[in-house]
Amino acid sequence: MAITLRQLEIFERVAQCGQVTKASEQLFLSQSAVSMALAELERFAGAPLFERRRKRLFLNDRGRQILPDVHDVLARVLMIEQVLNESVGEPHGTLHVGASTTIGNYLLPLIVGEFSRQYPRAKALLQVGNAHQIERAVENGDVDLGLIEGSCHITTLDTTPWKLDELVIIVGKGHPWAREGIASLRMLEDAPWIMREKGSGTREVFEAAMAKQGVRYGVAMELGHTEAIKKGVEAGLGVGCLSRMAVQREMDNGWLVEVTSPLDLRRTLIILTRHNEQQTTLLKAYLGLLEETRSV
Repeated sequence: MAITLRQLEIFERVAQCGQVTKASEQLFLSQSAVSMALAELERFAGAPLFERRRKRLFLNDRGRQILPDVHDVLARVLMIEQVLNESVGEPHGTLHVGASTTIGNYLLPLIVGEFSRQYPRAKALLQVGNAHQIERAVENGDVDLGLIEGSCHITTLDTTPWKLDELVIIVGKGHPWAREGIASLRMLEDAPWIMREKGSGTREVFEAAMAKQGVRYGVAMELGHTEAIKKGVEAGLGVGCLSRMAVQREMDNGWLVEVTSPLDLRRTLIILTRHNEQQTTLLKAYLGLLEETRSV
């Protein structure tokens, strides 16, 4: 007897639900069909894969050992079905998109919404992390494409320039720098900086610009979220450096003040894809939408 995909699907669902009854309801199968599939799989295995306790089923050590592989098999089958069932005229299915924090919070929500509007049978799921996390997610196949700020550190990935962006130095309206709006290199060196964590594209661009000018700096506070940095700077706890698109609203309202300096804080946002991977209709549609928004 050969293992069937149906048996693996049932095994995975029962492992998630812990009950034959719930699994049968979710799979639209009879309880007897689910029980029979499990029994056949266990006969093939030559030993049980579950422990039976009252009315619940719990994976034993052998069941836990094969569960990750079952997940992988079913995910690959789903991917194959998606590719084979794609309509040339209308992309459909689920695309997994990774984005570094600034892009994910300030640019992609509108693009994801527009993608769903243009292609009602398709949807994009957004995963947000720092630049290094998104690079690894693309490399590992956890997402179908990624968008990050700055440079890619994984040479096996393909990179495509997308948009130009600029970081700005910001202070609270009561900060001594706010009146003149200018900071020298010496002032930058002595400032208490509120920064993103290591691995952030924003942090990396800032560090490169400071190093190019030979400026050493001290970090007073390290925060993992842009909004937290803005609030800290606004409260006068230190000086920040963030993307213009992330702080434009606060600057327009006078809550934060831009400070000019000798630093070159321009950067390019880039698209990451896996090298030599055949692009599906779904992925091509999303890349096409990104191309349309390049100059917006």
